[in-house]
Amino acid sequence: MKNKALNYTLMLVTLLYLLPLSLLAQKDRSEIADKYKWDLTPLFASDEEWEKKKNELVTELAKVESFKGTLMQSASNLLACLEYSSKVSKEATKLYIYSSMHGDLDTRDMKYSSMEKELQQIFSDFSAKAAYINPEILKSEWSVVEKFLKEEPRLEVYRKDLNDLFREKAHTLSEPEERIMALAGLISDNSQSVYSTFSNAEMPYPEVTLSNGEKVTLNSSGYSRYRAVANRADREIVFKAFWDNYKKFEASFGEMLYGNVKAHIFGSKARNYSSTLDAALYPNNIPVDVYHSLVDNVNKNLPAFHRYLAIKKRMMGVDTLKYLDLYAPVVKDVELTYSYDQAKELILKALNPLGSEYVSTVEKAFNERWIDVYPTTAKRSGAYSNGAAYDEHPYILLNYNDLYDDVSTLAHELGHTMHSYFSNKTQPYPTSRYTTFVAEVASTFNEVLLFDEMMKEIKDDDVRLSLLMEWLDGYKGTLFRQTQFAEYELKMHEAAEKGQPLTGDVLSKMYEDLVKKYYGHDKGICYIDDNISMEWAFIPHFYYRYYVYQYSTSFTASISLAERVINKEDGALEKYMKFISSGGSDYPIELLKNAGVDMTTSAPFDKTIESMNAIMDEIEKILDKKEKK
Repeated sequence: MKNKALNYTLMLVTLLYLLPLSLLAQKDRSEIADKYKWDLTPLFASDEEWEKKKNELVTELAKVESFKGTLMQSASNLLACLEYSSKVSKEATKLYIYSSMHGDLDTRDMKYSSMEKELQQIFSDFSAKAAYINPEILKSEWSVVEKFLKEEPRLEVYRKDLNDLFREKAHTLSEPEERIMALAGLISDNSQSVYSTFSNAEMPYPEVTLSNGEKVTLNSSGYSRYRAVANRADREIVFKAFWDNYKKFEASFGEMLYGNVKAHIFGSKARNYSSTLDAALYPNNIPVDVYHSLVDNVNKNLPAFHRYLAIKKRMMGVDTLKYLDLYAPVVKDVELTYSYDQAKELILKALNPLGSEYVSTVEKAFNERWIDVYPTTAKRSGAYSNGAAYDEHPYILLNYNDLYDDVSTLAHELGHTMHSYFSNKTQPYPTSRYTTFVAEVASTFNEVLLFDEMMKEIKDDDVRLSLLMEWLDGYKGTLFRQTQFAEYELKMHEAAEKGQPLTGDVLSKMYEDLVKKYYGHDKGICYIDDNISMEWAFIPHFYYRYYVYQYSTSFTASISLAERVINKEDGALEKYMKFISSGGSDYPIELLKNAGVDMTTSAPFDKTIESMNAIMDEIEKILDKKEKK
């Protein structure tokens, strides 16, 4: 079905939680011990085997037209086509992630990029030939499908996909039109590809000299590291050089993002959706009110965010809090660092509440090279988990630099990995893939457990302050910052849908106004330098079509679910394990309801703000205590 079983061959690798990480001295990949590097041979033993399997897939894909005109003649015919689709989808996905992940290890190597592009061409051609499938099924009535489901039990795993197809009937086009839409896939992601290549591999980055005489290059990882230095004058240097450099390419970045937005508009109009937001949410049966409510609730609770900023200002002892201060350490003489081996021990202990099977699977991830740990030259920045290879284990990409933030990121990505592992293990292939809306629940859940464990172990006030602020920064980064991004994404799409061209300067002004509102610039809460208006060009998630809001909604869901498991409420663990084993077997709103949280209400959001205020209460108590000494 559209965006489901029949189009799985178009699936690109889901990049989860693509966070900017700090950068220590990068090593050449040959200097890293094998145990800290991916073993991709479970996917394919070599590039030669990949080539062989690709050629076999091409032969298999050629059979797609053999089903034409027969689908609804019998239950067995329909089943044959759907099973064929699942088979080629699994193989195509495996081929794609092998080339994609190899490419991420060295973004300069065009070999794997070429392999990806070759697959994209193959998949696009296949989708064009398969364009008849959805319209042919929809020529029948749902009653015919129900009859087939009763006659052939093996069709049951496709029930949700078939139901979705009929639910989206108004947005499914004729066979010739579907063919055109499939062919449009060849160009629809060009803006994202250009952005990724330019920002990761070709964009020139500035070099600056810090107050200690150290010369540093401010690429994306370098910026993420040096924006957090303790010396404010150095942060001024870093911010000015980095964003002034981005400003040089404002027009180009504007064209890239506008091209991406126009592709979204084309898709939504061609499929008769009322808006790009509707087009993004409807396929997963998520009401657009969930998106709007999130933005509204965050705006109503900006005073809580401003309280956080006031605490930051108090702890830093500055007269004026600036945006460039937000990543700096606020607790002096406390440096939370953990080696990778220490991080593993800490995480395994923190995840104990999830039971022996969960923990033993995490141990496998550590011991069997599921994780590519350290930053190396030209390695993709950030972190993600990829669990798209149904018959193989998931993989995690890190850029680990011994900071507590890296420990938290590792726990986060392991949450994604376990979600994929248990869903793939439990669900048949057609229902194994969970939606992005629920994806961040499992990852943030692990961060909650990690924080809870740290709070149990640490008694020193300064260290507790550091950890509490680190966790509070998570509320800032995941709830407020991601919702700010979501509001920006909505505004840019709405402007373009009304016919306004999104030039670089327009995008910058739009972003500047929003940042100033969120951070209380006009109220004197946090000063925003003009060059921060370019930050939109640094955010890759804006190319993923209404992706970021799901970080915020998942965060609020995970806070509620984790608290129940930590408190050992009856049935809480069982419900959670069922949730991460459910894949896409139901709609995301229903999966979360079954797990114990209703995202159509404000209750999860209210609980999260309550939790945030409790953390700030504890921070202020410690600060008051220290000031009285």
